[in-house]
Amino acid sequence: MSTILDPTIAEPHVRRFTRDEYYRMGELGWFEGQRVQLLDGEIVVMSPQKWRHASTIDRIAELLRSRLGDRFWVRMQLPLNLDDLSEPEPDVSVLPGKREDFHDHPTTALLVVEVADSSLAIDRNRKTKLYAAAGIPEYWIIDLVHDALEVFRKPQEDPSRPGKFLYAERSVLRPGEMISPLLEPAATIAVAEILA
Repeated sequence: MSTILDPTIAEPHVRRFTRDEYYRMGELGWFEGQRVQLLDGEIVVMSPQKWRHASTIDRIAELLRSRLGDRFWVRMQLPLNLDDLSEPEPDVSVLPGKREDFHDHPTTALLVVEVADSSLAIDRNRKTKLYAAAGIPEYWIIDLVHDALEVFRKPQEDPSRPGKFLYAERSVLRPGEMISPLLEPAATIAVAEILA
């Protein structure tokens, strides 16, 4: 028995939203009382932040500010306009210069940091691909589930999937080890300080 395909029946597809549509939905109150991000055209609802997650964001931002000085703008939970379909709000992002140098949401960063507990799968998969595609040279995931710091470097096109991106280097650091961001190799931070 053969199956006959009817070419007039359309296959279902995912409707992706643009950044402009996302902004308009926000203006209309669609996201009232929710934390959301636009990731590759999909609106993702984020979990509320528990204390350890929130305090770790604050701690890593303070550590980066103290180690990097005033040549860099260390931002907390502010949007990056990566492309027309993605506007993540990384927990911390580091840009050259200062806030006054910008007149709209930045389109890239030198370093992006995500603090992960319930968001670990999204941070490891979807966001890793988005940040690599945007050419962000370094991405850290502070993994509160396993008490580790995952470091991703060298964004590149995925050789097995043309048009898709990944990081060529991934390392996992534990308390007792040190990290130096690519943007300022002399600035060292103990992983134990980050995970305190």
